[in-house]
Amino acid sequence: MIKVSEKLKTEHPRREVVSKHETVYREETVNKKVPVFSLMVNTISVSASLARIMEWGINNKPAYVCFANVHMLAEAHRDETFRSQVNSANLVLPDGKPIAMSIKGFHGQKTERKAGMDFLPLVLSKADDKGARIFLYGSSLEIQEAMIKRIQLEYPYVQIAGNIVPPFEELSQSELMDHISQIKKSGAHIVLVSLGCPKQEKWMAENSHRIPAVLLGLGGAFPVFAEMRSRAPQWMQRYSLEWLYRLVQEPRRMFKRYLYTNTLFLYLLAKKIIHR
Repeated sequence: MIKVSEKLKTEHPRREVVSKHETVYREETVNKKVPVFSLMVNTISVSASLARIMEWGINNKPAYVCFANVHMLAEAHRDETFRSQVNSANLVLPDGKPIAMSIKGFHGQKTERKAGMDFLPLVLSKADDKGARIFLYGSSLEIQEAMIKRIQLEYPYVQIAGNIVPPFEELSQSELMDHISQIKKSGAHIVLVSLGCPKQEKWMAENSHRIPAVLLGLGGAFPVFAEMRSRAPQWMQRYSLEWLYRLVQEPRRMFKRYLYTNTLFLYLLAKKIIHR
C-alpha cells in the first residue's frame, strides 16, 4: 500500500464531508432500467447518477455500480451467474455507445453515454467538493501511484483513504477478508475498482454487502486517468470506434475479444431487428 501523506489524511476545513442526515438533491425519483439484450441498464442521467453515488457513499451504504459495454454484454449473454450479478447492481450505466444507441433504438429513449473514463473525473470532482474519502483497488502499483499524484494535484480536497494492488491469481479467503478489512478500516466512501471485466463485476457483487462504501467498476479508466494509455480521439468516440483504437494499441490481447464480442453484438442486433 502506498503511504498517503499526512496532508491528505486531514480534511481541509473548507471541505467538510456532508452530514449523513443531509438530503441530496435527486433529479429523478424512479431508478428506471430497460433491457438491452441480456443486460438491464439504467436510463438515469449523469447528474442524477453522480448525486446518488455521492449520497450512498457519504451515508456508507453498501452499493456497486457497473459500466456496461459490449464486452460486458457478451459475458452476460454466455454466463447466467454473471448476468445476474451485473443486473443486481445498484446502477448499471451505459459505458459503450452501442449500449446507449440500443436504448434509443429499441426503447425510444435517448440516454447519455456514461463512459468510465469520463465518469471517473466527474466522481473525483464531486468527492473534492465533499472532502470524501477514496480507496483504489486493482490495476498496478505504477498506475495507482500516477493516479494518486494526479488526484493530489487536481483534486486537493479528496482524501486518499488507501490503496491495494491484489495479485493476478485468485485470492485466498484469508487474503480477501484482509483486503476487505483494510477497506472498511480506511473509512472510504467510494472504492474505485479496476480488475477488468468480468472479474471486477464479480468481485463487487460478491463483496459489496461487506463494505460500507460505493464500489465503482472502472476497469480501463485507471491507465487512461494515470496518463499511461491514450484514449481514442473524439471523432472515433462519436462513431463507436474506440474498440478499433484499443485494438491498434494492444492487437495481441484484444483481437480475440473484439472478434467475439463485436460479432456477437452484431448477431444479436440483427436478430432483434428481424424479430421486430
